[in-house]
Amino acid sequence: MTGAPKAFNGRKVLIIVQNLPVPFDRRVWQEASELTANGYKVSIICPVGRGFDKKRETIDGIAIYRHPLPFEAKGALGYLVEYSWSLFWEFVLACVVFFREGFDAIHACNPPDDIFIIGGFFKFLFGKKFLFDHHDINPELYEAKFHRRDFFYQIMLAWERLTFMTADISIATNESYRKIAIERGKMPPEKVFVVRSGPSLDRLKILPPVPALRHGKPFLVGYVGVMGQQEGIQYLIEAARHIVYDLGRRDIHFTLVGGGPSLHDFMRMTEDKQLTDYVDFTGRASEETLLNVLNTADICVNPDEANDMNDKSTMNKIVEYMAVGKPIVQFDLTEGRFSAREASLYARPNDAIDMAAKIIELIDDPQKRAAMGAAGRARVERELAWDYEAPKLLAAYDALFAAKT
Repeated sequence: MTGAPKAFNGRKVLIIVQNLPVPFDRRVWQEASELTANGYKVSIICPVGRGFDKKRETIDGIAIYRHPLPFEAKGALGYLVEYSWSLFWEFVLACVVFFREGFDAIHACNPPDDIFIIGGFFKFLFGKKFLFDHHDINPELYEAKFHRRDFFYQIMLAWERLTFMTADISIATNESYRKIAIERGKMPPEKVFVVRSGPSLDRLKILPPVPALRHGKPFLVGYVGVMGQQEGIQYLIEAARHIVYDLGRRDIHFTLVGGGPSLHDFMRMTEDKQLTDYVDFTGRASEETLLNVLNTADICVNPDEANDMNDKSTMNKIVEYMAVGKPIVQFDLTEGRFSAREASLYARPNDAIDMAAKIIELIDDPQKRAAMGAAGRARVERELAWDYEAPKLLAAYDALFAAKT
């Protein structure tokens, strides 16, 4: 996003996101900011969250409406309650925005895939456009969380089909998601745009390390992301146990940044494995803390479990690690390898011992770490930064407003 903001172009957009508060959701905030800079009037509906508890505020010209959440869901029934609660408030606030701000299009960000109900209501009754921003493949996400294909899995498939049926335009975060939109969602290829979650190099700055974050040890391994079962944190904890106790390496500290439904479970697992002197959790952290950990880390890790969901998904943390020039260790997954290429070493899927071996390989080879980190940073600068994705977002919007509803 460069230059002065453009004059209002007559287009008003309502973005609805249920998963995270805004502006904490970096992809949604980048999209909203890009649209605003190019003359769109943008409103956002999202949940409250720690540090984002104002029910109504305007930031950089973007009107944000936040609704309460009953609890952080765990279990299939818990998610059903959370989604129903959120959908109710999203509809109420959409009506408020409709009369107060006005909008010509709804931009729905999943998960979950139930926002098509609101999009369809305003599309078929008032002629509003509906754009689907496909962040997660929810049938695969459900299977990854609960390891079954039951009634709720079938609901996920049905919601996905109805979302694509309702959408005028769909945005995919990578080619794997685009294929799903076309093949499983039956969307015409010309109506599916790939807009990756490219990092902003203005935000992800390379800064001096903070020695205190190493907790008195020579090396730091960093992780940034959600603390959920499908994120594979259990493999990282087991890798740390193997490094400390089986290999006798007491010179490495592990810092995990992020919150999520399984945070306390992983903290207890760390205690059970007697790793509290070697592993710490920050919980949901500030931008400053995140940047300090990334810049201090010698290696960053992505332990996402190998499953259909993660194999097809592009993880923001990978390109964020690359943006600050850090070498990566991760399991060998399709989209993870596409993003990182030579900036990463690839452990055998779901093999904590092999992940530990790859971490030690990099810890003991500073030249290799430097070369991999430089390769990752260069790939972001030349191909993956948000500046390369922003025109694709604007092209998707031009197609949206050209489409017949």
